[in-house]
Amino acid sequence: MTRLGDILTWALGLLIAAVFLAPLAWLLSLALRTPAEVYLGAARFIPEAPTLANFAQVLGDGAFPRYLWNGVKLSVAGAALAVLLATPAAWAFSRRPPRHGERLLLAILALQMVSPLVLMLPLYRWFDRLGLLDTHIAVILVLAALGLPLSVWLVKLGFDAIPRALDDAAAIDGAGAFASFREISLPLALPSIASAFLLSMIAGWGQFLVPFILLSKDSTLPVSVAIFQYAGSTSASTTQVLAAAAMLAILPALALFLVLQRAITRALTSGTISAQG
Repeated sequence: MTRLGDILTWALGLLIAAVFLAPLAWLLSLALRTPAEVYLGAARFIPEAPTLANFAQVLGDGAFPRYLWNGVKLSVAGAALAVLLATPAAWAFSRRPPRHGERLLLAILALQMVSPLVLMLPLYRWFDRLGLLDTHIAVILVLAALGLPLSVWLVKLGFDAIPRALDDAAAIDGAGAFASFREISLPLALPSIASAFLLSMIAGWGQFLVPFILLSKDSTLPVSVAIFQYAGSTSASTTQVLAAAAMLAILPALALFLVLQRAITRALTSGTISAQG
């Protein structure tokens, strides 16, 4: 019976993986095709004469590396700000929980389900009045706000996994709350903090709506928005080149997640395992 359960679990996992990987595989197929093979559509999944010319054309466009750099800058800065604000809040919820702390945490998590589209109109007008419209600062602030709720929860899991006896020992030695946070809790919770940063950065890398609404200058666009506008440029008006551009935009986040997936999983489950123990 156990063996049957394992087989069914693996079969379900492979089915889910196929559902998510099929679009990516099709995109790669298009990116490796010549213009003539694009017109074959679904008739041939594996290109007869695969080529890297489409990737060379995209990378040869002087604007595309700038779009990539803008995407890196916005996603990294937004994730860093989110984690910077989330870490002391998570420590307070873990070590100095306020009244109705669990309800507050649920309210914070509920904010994660609010669509950015609901807030973009007032935010657009607000940033316009502040003179921050069409600047990276505006996008970074919004990305940080979007990543903050989940970051608070993830970092709190890391703090929950740290034995409170260490804080008590530090207090006996005369360490205050800030010293205990800085010297004990913060170093031990680094895996959870790093995981929150990575997940927020990946989410910011793929964010389209926020920079699309707040940015209009070509020099400020991240790659997620640039690809949308790339379709109308004279240098990338064909399907295979657009597919190559999309692959280049996906690969950094995908590679980062695959390399660090075990560390992220350990950080996500550390608090739960500690609580059960």
